[in-house]
Amino acid sequence: MLKTTASKSTKAKTPKTPTPAGPKPSAQRTKSKLNELQRDLERKTIIMQGNEAVAYGALDAGVNFFAGYPITPSTEVAEILSAELPKRGGTFIQMEDEIASICAIIGASLTGAKSLTATSGPGFSLMQEGIGFAKITETPCVVVDVQRMGPSTGMPTSPAQGDIMQAKWGSHGDSPAIVLYPDSVKESYELTIRAVNLAEKYRTCVILLLDEVLGHMRESVRLPDMATVRVINRIKPTVPPHWYKHYDENQKYLSPLASFGDGYRFHVSGLTHDVHGFPTSKSGEAAEMMERLRKKISYNIRDLVQIESYEMDDAKIAIFAAGITARAAKEAIVMARYEGIKVGLLRPLTIWPFPDDAVRKMLRAVDTVIVPELNQGQLIHEIRRLTKDKSDSDVLTIQRVNGQLITPNDILHKIKEVI
Repeated sequence: MLKTTASKSTKAKTPKTPTPAGPKPSAQRTKSKLNELQRDLERKTIIMQGNEAVAYGALDAGVNFFAGYPITPSTEVAEILSAELPKRGGTFIQMEDEIASICAIIGASLTGAKSLTATSGPGFSLMQEGIGFAKITETPCVVVDVQRMGPSTGMPTSPAQGDIMQAKWGSHGDSPAIVLYPDSVKESYELTIRAVNLAEKYRTCVILLLDEVLGHMRESVRLPDMATVRVINRIKPTVPPHWYKHYDENQKYLSPLASFGDGYRFHVSGLTHDVHGFPTSKSGEAAEMMERLRKKISYNIRDLVQIESYEMDDAKIAIFAAGITARAAKEAIVMARYEGIKVGLLRPLTIWPFPDDAVRKMLRAVDTVIVPELNQGQLIHEIRRLTKDKSDSDVLTIQRVNGQLITPNDILHKIKEVI
């Protein structure tokens, strides 16, 4: 269990306060329980699953509402939050399906909650209309998708990376996406916090992709002291209620968000709407709304995009990989470097918006790019789009869709094919 830092000497010297007669008020009991949890629990190095890291990252980011439906291989996220959220004054609801789940976290967010749900491929498909609704209404929330083999029911306990394109294009219409993808248990914790922060900051639905192996693998993790964890909360309005615009314009496309019950009048609709949220069919207002959705992503690319460069300084061969496949790529690079082969890795932590500028710049000096992925070719299309100066023989792929991982030896063999 995750702990917050406490001084043992302080704990030992603090005398127990006698409990006064009679029951405490509910708010006082809740506060007392939270103080007890904070005082008694310590952060330490522990063995943790990726799904556990997501759950505790959500808690440390301030998530206080979860609604979801159990589905392999993401169920541990729900199980942990069902136990931990009530201890922290939060709310857990098991819904009847994934459609209800996405609707519930949107509704909770509109009341001021930080909300999150977790699912896998089939449930992620069911959530797509709700994800689009969260984006057009600019309602902060996070969807965790622990990918498995598909389509349909597929192979529930086998890894895949088949939802990368769905995470961007799954919802109909133009709805720019923020999608993050870790490659370790610790990074699953860190990127969960980042996903919640970005959702709150940019008022949108942020998607966190894992794969089955990342969700279930266990690693030694030392979680940071909470004093060093940056937590972002949504901007609250500071103007009188009659001045408030629910979709206000500003240069950075970051606008205040009032909560239901705060006394601010606004309307929430999946229809094209004006600055107050009321439906409109005026072309100018529709264009303004669509531009706001686009520009709050495109104008903040530097804040959104994260990419790792590994051994790329002198590389002549580059591997572009994400998630668990990037772990295999790093091991392959170690083996290749041992044999004197100059190869490096580019790994996107932000899948969408795609890191165009960084990838284009870093791949300019290499002769060959290898893209291993657990699908029939999704990231490879983005790399070919950005490397049009290279021939098809210089941009190679390794694809696997049989429920098995791409191994370091698979990647090393492909590296040796091109030297």
